[in-house]
Amino acid sequence: MNKGDNAWELTAAALVAIQSVPGLVILYGSMVKKKWAVNSSFMALYAFAVVLICWVLWAHEMSFGERMCPILGKPNFALGQKYLLERAKNWYIPTATYVFYQFAFAAITVILLGGSVLGRMNFYAWMSFVPLWLTFSYTIGAFNIWGSGLLQNRIIDFSGGYVIHLSSGVAGFTAAYWVGPRLSHDRQHFPPNNIIHMLGGAGFLWVGWTGFNGGSPFAANEITSLAILNTHICTATSLFVWLSMDMLVYKKSSAIGAVQGMITGLVCITPAAGIVEPWAAGLMGAMSGSIPWYTMMVLHRKSAFFQKVDDTLGAFHTHAVAGTLGGLLSGILAKPSLLKLYYTETPYGPGLFYGLIQGRLMDSLKQMGFQILGAVFVASWNVVVTSLICIFLSRFLNLRMDERDLEIGDDAAHGEEAYALWGDGERRPTHPHRRLTIPSMCRHC
Repeated sequence: MNKGDNAWELTAAALVAIQSVPGLVILYGSMVKKKWAVNSSFMALYAFAVVLICWVLWAHEMSFGERMCPILGKPNFALGQKYLLERAKNWYIPTATYVFYQFAFAAITVILLGGSVLGRMNFYAWMSFVPLWLTFSYTIGAFNIWGSGLLQNRIIDFSGGYVIHLSSGVAGFTAAYWVGPRLSHDRQHFPPNNIIHMLGGAGFLWVGWTGFNGGSPFAANEITSLAILNTHICTATSLFVWLSMDMLVYKKSSAIGAVQGMITGLVCITPAAGIVEPWAAGLMGAMSGSIPWYTMMVLHRKSAFFQKVDDTLGAFHTHAVAGTLGGLLSGILAKPSLLKLYYTETPYGPGLFYGLIQGRLMDSLKQMGFQILGAVFVASWNVVVTSLICIFLSRFLNLRMDERDLEIGDDAAHGEEAYALWGDGERRPTHPHRRLTIPSMCRHC
């Protein structure tokens, strides 16, 4: 074991966890309409807790354990003292640290997916959806790209451009299709209820990405330092480009737009953070601030298909598009010496740019083919499996809240509201014909 590596990895894991709780809890709760603040934050908090339970009981081993079939890992516990305290694979950290770090990745993936269905999904359906999607979708992507599955040692995905972001964006968009849209007037007018808190939540997300990408080498080494620097270069560039596009087209800067540009930059650099040079990270930031901007702000509004599906926070554009873009750019800009330094035992092909310079074009094209194959596999699997999960749950539960409850929001879903506007946290019933049951310990004297 190495105490320095373990200390850094625990810090990185904590930073990734903070991205979800409180990061996305605050971001979701403030980025939606006031009547959905509690529900949106609560969906994130619930997912974080349940993913951890599932992760140690079966999902970690399904992702990183023994192979049960070419695309599926064997479910097993990750709880035994002997197992958790032994060295994790080829790194100098305990397995317990590795389990927790990978849990934080899994949790944020599910929470990012949830951003597509805010403002109308039945919370009880969400409670069932989370463990099912983690088990039958997330573990498959992780096992095949990072574990011992079919695409093992084939795809360049430094920290989860495909495993986390492409899967969450595609699955969120698919779930949004099956759940159905928000109320028409909510969809047309859905302002953030607290932009200051939204920016604060976005700050947790950005700074937390230091651990997201910096933790992937599982060591405190030179690749870690490069990954962290590249992450922030790409993100800052992406935010600037997105903001510039807003100002050029709409003649006004937008805090919401800046957050979207920040997110696309973070997502785009994720699969390449430690295996590209800083100039390439800046280039990726310029592309992640412009291409997802175009798909969200122009293509989405013109396309009948995109208009049909109500993706509340635009996760398809900020995560699926940006994640795919990052994965493909990894196949173009990955530097051979950095690939060798990070993937010490696996000969990945150089990026297409370097392949042309070094006369290794065929190796680069082969690697580019694997990058495309990985994107197609993850996207296809998530469309199919997410659809099957939603169809299955719809046989037992309403995926979407009923119209009457959608008009009310948090009060109908949880009997709680985000802001007390009068009294000491007491509320007049917003629907007198409906009786609220308040637990005795919550009543005021």
